[in-house]
Amino acid sequence: MNVANIGIIFDEVNAEKNWANGSNVFENFLFEILDHFRLPYKKINEIDEYNDFDLLIVGHTSNSVAASAKILAYVHAGGTVVSYGGLDAIRSKLGFANMFSSSKGYADLSAFLNQPTPLRFLDAQPWIQKGNLEVKEFGSVSDEAKTWQGASALQKIQYGTGTIERWSIPIPQTIVGLQQGTKAVVEDGTPAPDGSANLDEDILKAEDGFELDWVLDRAFTESGMPYFPHPYADLWKEVIMEHLIKIALGKGLTLPFLDLWPAGVEHVAMISHDSDLNVDESAQITLDTLKAADVQTTWCMIAPGYSPSIYDQIKENGHEIALHYNALEMEDGVWSEETFHSQKEWLEKATSTAQIVSNKNHYTRFEGWGELYVWCENNGIQVDQSRGPSKKGNVGFLFGTCHPYFPIAWADEKNRLYDVLEIGFLTQDLNHNTLSDVSVIQPFLNGVKLVNGVAHFLFHQHHIYNQPKVKEAIIQLITTAKEQGFTFWTSKQINDWERARRSVTIDGTSRSGIKVTSLDEESDFVLLIPVADNVESDLVVKRFGICCKQVRVN
Repeated sequence: MNVANIGIIFDEVNAEKNWANGSNVFENFLFEILDHFRLPYKKINEIDEYNDFDLLIVGHTSNSVAASAKILAYVHAGGTVVSYGGLDAIRSKLGFANMFSSSKGYADLSAFLNQPTPLRFLDAQPWIQKGNLEVKEFGSVSDEAKTWQGASALQKIQYGTGTIERWSIPIPQTIVGLQQGTKAVVEDGTPAPDGSANLDEDILKAEDGFELDWVLDRAFTESGMPYFPHPYADLWKEVIMEHLIKIALGKGLTLPFLDLWPAGVEHVAMISHDSDLNVDESAQITLDTLKAADVQTTWCMIAPGYSPSIYDQIKENGHEIALHYNALEMEDGVWSEETFHSQKEWLEKATSTAQIVSNKNHYTRFEGWGELYVWCENNGIQVDQSRGPSKKGNVGFLFGTCHPYFPIAWADEKNRLYDVLEIGFLTQDLNHNTLSDVSVIQPFLNGVKLVNGVAHFLFHQHHIYNQPKVKEAIIQLITTAKEQGFTFWTSKQINDWERARRSVTIDGTSRSGIKVTSLDEESDFVLLIPVADNVESDLVVKRFGICCKQVRVN
């Protein structure tokens, strides 16, 4: 089976105009989504030739008459175009009109994709047909209050001998909004109506910009613990993948991609700690607990730190030493690159560590949009873990993701991708007397397994030492996760693996078949090749509900 040749139209000239006007082009995040899966594609401009491509994705265009005519000519001649919203310049030519103004809501895709849960979106641009073209409609979208319903999630429009598959939802922008918010963090977020998450405490945090709904998006465990159960952003990524792969299979082609974890690793979990009060006894009991459980974790250190003997044990036991940047004003912290740099230099000197790789901000402090990531880049920090909950009532998939990803910048930095891997966390200090109990462990593991992400849990050493139930919780988490096939990695290990994956290139144009190249010859990569038939074999796994043949790369 040949590999589908995908082109992604991204007009750089028009994007530059948008950026000059201060407008975001979050469509650029589509490349991060596909690069995460290592899906083969070619980025093209409006002036490039389209005819050699089996499938065109409209990323960002000028909406000019010439650009629109070229897309329509490609479709009319038998091509397939996919668009996530947009295509406004050809809407009337195709005989469609805007259905209503956009708003937040939910898309039900269960009838045609492997998505049983309605997925939250932050914007919708559905069309209504006024002309007489042949149109097939899939799924449905509705707003939060269900004041409007009946619009389709996807329209497959026959034009000439080709088709336009247009989503009503601008999916890449929705994923960005879920993961990073829709605006810079400059004020407190809205607190939970039930009093379980007081975000309005005059401390700017990552969670102040979250985009989920306190009522519609939360669930409760059997013990009454509220939590956000759905990794919406990751599920939207799977929607993109499943849809593209099914289009390719329908053409008698395939779209190979790279599995998210190495051969032999079924699921990945991570535990991090924030040293906070820096009591040696709390560090020691944590070290002893982890050694008995045979698990390596990431230790985020805040000044003044532990005694040197503690750091020696951390290293000897295979744990990672990371930064816990303190910008909390009540502790004389300052939100500035100078402070970030000085704290990182202190840590490297205090722990005799040549290069700190990971950081998590104390109290999840966060301001603006991308300043933190720029500081990380400038200081050699490759991983951030600051996007997670600090309250009892907002634990879980608060930002819709458990996937490691490279965040996107604002328009003032031309929506580039930061060279900092974000690994958010799900909850902290289970069984703490003011936080969630262990009843959330299984729902969180289930959610992570669903999308093959990272089950990242935070436990403070101080609470493990002072609250026996918290110690019981970390032991229960480790035991439960291991029983379900989770492998525990540190932040650095996840970072090293993801960056190694990004060195893999899949080329489907080779005459001898699919060619895979990598700068890393030691990692055990697994290539997945979607197949049309629903076959049973030890070499076949299901991803996005589609059977895929496994091929070991190394």
